[in-house]
Amino acid sequence: MSRTVSSWILTSARNRIVLQGKGRLYSLCIPNRNKIKWKLVFSKTRPCPVGSCSLDNTFSLKSFRHTSTEEEHFSFQLSPSQINEILRAGELSHKILDLNGKSANSVLRFESNQLASNAPIEDRRSAATCLQTQGMMFGVFDGHAGSACAQAVSERLLHYIAVSLMSRQTLEDIEFAVECMKPVQPILQWHKHPNDVEYQEITSQYFESLRVYWQHLLDLDTELGFSLEEALTSAFKRLDSDISLEVQAPQENELMRNIALQVAFSGATACVAHVDGVHLHVANTGDCRAVLGVCEEDGTWSTLPLTRDHNAFDEFEIRRLKREHPRCEDKTVFVNDRLLGILMPTRAFGDVQLKWSKELQQSVLENSSDVEALNIYQYVPPNYHTPPYLSAEPEVTYHKLRSKDKFLVIASDGLWELLSNEKVVQLVAGHLTELNAQKPQLAFEKPVNLGYMHSLLLQRKNRRVASLDQNVATHLIRHAIGSNEYGEVDQEKLAAMLTLPEDLARLYRDDITVTVVYFNPETIESYHRNN
Repeated sequence: MSRTVSSWILTSARNRIVLQGKGRLYSLCIPNRNKIKWKLVFSKTRPCPVGSCSLDNTFSLKSFRHTSTEEEHFSFQLSPSQINEILRAGELSHKILDLNGKSANSVLRFESNQLASNAPIEDRRSAATCLQTQGMMFGVFDGHAGSACAQAVSERLLHYIAVSLMSRQTLEDIEFAVECMKPVQPILQWHKHPNDVEYQEITSQYFESLRVYWQHLLDLDTELGFSLEEALTSAFKRLDSDISLEVQAPQENELMRNIALQVAFSGATACVAHVDGVHLHVANTGDCRAVLGVCEEDGTWSTLPLTRDHNAFDEFEIRRLKREHPRCEDKTVFVNDRLLGILMPTRAFGDVQLKWSKELQQSVLENSSDVEALNIYQYVPPNYHTPPYLSAEPEVTYHKLRSKDKFLVIASDGLWELLSNEKVVQLVAGHLTELNAQKPQLAFEKPVNLGYMHSLLLQRKNRRVASLDQNVATHLIRHAIGSNEYGEVDQEKLAAMLTLPEDLARLYRDDITVTVVYFNPETIESYHRNN
């Protein structure tokens, strides 16, 4: 690479102060840019150099790693195939088929991917088909202060939603099977990436908590059950309550105790879409986002946001939180565009530091093992007077799908910080058009022989654009981290963003998780014709 370090690195580095503390790297961003969820300020900190430029003929960066004083040299040279290998490692795609091999579902397929900035990545994703009810669910979960809460929520929330949607008879059948120690019919069919992990050690506790929840639903003694909006809200709130209760309960198993601590004292935002026929519900807690791509009659594309960012920049959230606390706290609820000066999202799972009383926090942590080894930070913000300040209650949006609604994009804020809603829809629409253009019409001439078939296959292979990502989520991530000021992918910038050491990567981008759901226009159109 012939150019020196790009100006985007130099500019962003000048705008940051990097602090050392307890072997970790923390960033305080001077402009109003949210690059980390939690801002941890230590009393004994000192600035250290982020990096300096090597003015040779390669794209490189010199830096002092925060765990040592030894100068290190980082080279940002990657081949196109290496870039593709990194970008495509987390790809997941699934096509929805019925027994006849044709898609009768309103969901045609979905494609997903994620790219880490934190080590390990704090984002999670989920996708599942409901087996005891109707519909499909897709979720994106953005963790902060660690990945523990996002991991737990990604494993558990869809189960809570599915149970909330079950009929009374189905719940009674499941409870009877458990009581008689008989096999329980599966609730969900998961669509997972091979590298997706689970908390196997705590599965039994998670199941018991879920069972207590459906027993509670049976005790409600209502035949009608929940509406979908009520089911989503109930599931979100109940899971967050269980996360809080599980860490307070006596636990002899130290491993399970430590996992419960890490889950409760970290946090996660969540955005879940439930699709059943033409009925689309989106439940959102925090600053993940869901956006619908709409193809108008004249062929132009428009954007329909289905969520609202719950953060310190949203006027509705600011007013809501000020209403929930005494007027004397009006000036301290939000400090430096963060909740209590700490957290950017105003709704989240976990984060019991902003939900419990000081006394409860102290009691739980005093009875725990080495909390510092678990990366649990005992920090009570000033002006912490009337908790809870944080809630996991979702905002639920309903949309009736139309044949012109082509796809839904759900992503963590790592994508939306880099690309606007309109740009994301434009990129997905363009990708869809290019993929369709790559599919040649195979017109067979009679008689068909092997040589003729071989010729057609070669034509098809030659028409394929090798550089085009088949997975649209990868396409979005590539543009998010590699686009220049003209909207074109700059290979040099892309290589730099993918090879930054973990100490520095978080200063330039967040974890990114994207799921794109494509709808079946024929199924949707058929529904509207028949109704």
